[in-house]
Amino acid sequence: MEGSAVKIVILDGYTENPGDLSWDGFEKLGALTVYDRTPFEENEIILRIGDADAVITNKTPISRQAIAACPNIHYIGVLATGYNVVDVIAAGERGIPVCNIPAYGTDVVAQFAIGLLLEICSRIGHHSAAVAEGRWARNPDFCFWDYPLIELAGKTMGIIGYGRIGRAVGRIANALGMAVVMYDENISDSDGKAATYATFEELLMKSDVISLHCPLFPSTQGMINKDSIARMKDGVIIINNSRGQLIVEQDLADALNTGKVYAAGIDVVSSEPIKDDNPLLSAKNCIITPHISWAAKESRSRLMDLAVDNLRAFMAGTPQNVVNRVN
Repeated sequence: MEGSAVKIVILDGYTENPGDLSWDGFEKLGALTVYDRTPFEENEIILRIGDADAVITNKTPISRQAIAACPNIHYIGVLATGYNVVDVIAAGERGIPVCNIPAYGTDVVAQFAIGLLLEICSRIGHHSAAVAEGRWARNPDFCFWDYPLIELAGKTMGIIGYGRIGRAVGRIANALGMAVVMYDENISDSDGKAATYATFEELLMKSDVISLHCPLFPSTQGMINKDSIARMKDGVIIINNSRGQLIVEQDLADALNTGKVYAAGIDVVSSEPIKDDNPLLSAKNCIITPHISWAAKESRSRLMDLAVDNLRAFMAGTPQNVVNRVN
């Protein structure tokens, strides 16, 4: 793969670049075709990949069938950290590396997790809207509030998944005066003064706030369910801007409606875009945002640069951020 002879197809570029960034980096590497969106239909995906050498996707699935039907594919790049949309085994069998972007949004995703928590604790958006509606002007007292206002200092944050983002969340929680306990399948020691290691069971019992920052694996799918929730403190707050499938959504909705879980801040759900019948939509005290933790312009710009770097490194014969075993 060299120069302008390389055909590059981006299957779903709009969320990465709705117009405020540039595709110039990719255009310098070959002949570029960008689709804003591609329907999740096998025939359409295959048609759009065509004879491309390099395929770039964000959430458009690339299956074994698509890989087999497009024999010219030499490289698959993912415009995200998660890569479960690609059949990485099938790609590896064909000698195709799949490359992701492992660390473009650490700070902004951590910021968003804490933002969800602060919104639950202070309800700033709700009360700003109430003022705009004239409720303060009509109020007989100098102030009012519609929700309990919660101070975080002195409370315990439990972080499940203590990688880059989990550590960043922990640092902010420390700055807010919170004690931090963490559980990670691959870590068994405390992180100095920043966070104390706990078993999963200990974390459930100790935490006033539980924030999820682990990958989606068979061992983590549905880890927040009626059984694990039953072992949590009454009135716990749950934050998830990692993967929606970490939570059994009906179980969380039930716990919110009974008050076992006081509130949840959710940026991801099990099926996206969210379906109208998702039980969290009607649950009490559940704040849901549309998977935007990653989407600050600064982080998307870093993602773009890293995605270009990944393809450039592959073309130079030194692939990086490869997530699969290539035969």
